[in-house]
Amino acid sequence: MNKKSPTLVDMINHPPHYTSGGIETIDFIEAKNLGYNLGNAIKYIARSGKKGDALQDLQKAIWYLNREIRSSK
Repeated sequence: MNKKSPTLVDMINHPPHYTSGGIETIDFIEAKNLGYNLGNAIKYIARSGKKGDALQDLQKAIWYLNREIRSSK
């Protein structure tokens, strides 16, 4: 009898909500050199609804975008 062992999920380094879509969000953020506020906005948009309340995630992305806009003036 050949039983497959269950796939272990690395919730620290590569949780499923980080890797959906084939690329980790942090890799995209670093490749584009987006900085803290823009990087966090992208993070909340990319993971919207994958771990909790999608609307709350999008509102948090807006919060970071507004902070970036204020700091760019």
